[in-house]
Amino acid sequence: MNEHTIEREAPGEDGTGTTTRCPGCQARGAVRWARARDVEYHTSDQEFDYYRCVRCGAVFLDPMPVDRLAQIYPANYYAYASDEQSFVHRIKDRLDAVRLRRILSGLSGDGLAVLDVGGGDGWQLDVIRDIDPRVTFTQVVDLDTAAQARAATRGHHFFCGRVEEFATERRFDLILLINLIEHVSDPGEVLRTLRRHLTPQGVILIKTPNMDSLDARLFRHRDWGGYHCPRHWVLFDRQNFTRLATRCGFAVRRFAYTQGAPFWSTSILAQLARRGWVRVCAERPMTQHPLFPLLAAGFAGFDLVRMRLGGRPSQMFVELVPAPASDDR
Repeated sequence: MNEHTIEREAPGEDGTGTTTRCPGCQARGAVRWARARDVEYHTSDQEFDYYRCVRCGAVFLDPMPVDRLAQIYPANYYAYASDEQSFVHRIKDRLDAVRLRRILSGLSGDGLAVLDVGGGDGWQLDVIRDIDPRVTFTQVVDLDTAAQARAATRGHHFFCGRVEEFATERRFDLILLINLIEHVSDPGEVLRTLRRHLTPQGVILIKTPNMDSLDARLFRHRDWGGYHCPRHWVLFDRQNFTRLATRCGFAVRRFAYTQGAPFWSTSILAQLARRGWVRVCAERPMTQHPLFPLLAAGFAGFDLVRMRLGGRPSQMFVELVPAPASDDR
């Protein structure tokens, strides 16, 4: 979540494009990609416009509701929810512990430091400390003021604000951007900021939606779950995210697709709700609908099978490391 505004000019006269600079490559020229609504939390009845950059292919929301964060992130938002309310998401993320264990095992030295951007109350940092006892310093950067006390109770340092405003002399061996980079208005600024916070051996682990996926194509004009509308502001595929990371002074050490069951589940529930077959409302968002975990389990299996056959599901993991000085952009 980010309050950085982007430069805007009047849309094209034909009404099909925008002259807003692409948040990915900063080029002008984008065509309307889709319109979507908040089908998960019903924080607005408004339709939001997504545009696709004609240069790099990134998809972005325009205008971005940078001044409506309190509205579009309601109190029952899944990332703010209790362990019980967000059980499905937490189980899914805990399965990622295998990946974290591999990354940590490749870091040398004692007294490792880990930063979780958008880490809430630090529950994932708890997992990391359990994986590797060498992790002795843990830091959360988040906008959720309610999470600060819980994070402190868990033994984590907490900065309440945007990561671009986070100032410290400490450098981190591992930085997590899990389901975060798509929520910010200037992903390049965030990456350049975090590069300054990395140790020479440091790794940034990013998880973000993949626009080059089957469900993104099938539900492009039908409230695709990956829009997470209006909370996902910039969406990438493998190629344009790699180019962005390179321009920001990184090299991609490892890339992998992963299952996008939450996006499938949201997309299908949205269609069922549109037909009046299920009820979703602001008081009970989609993640709390009884069909959601059933759909998520089924489509997780579906995506895992597709991955073995060379498919590209709708989420991706990217591990970034500082590029050699001669390769810095």
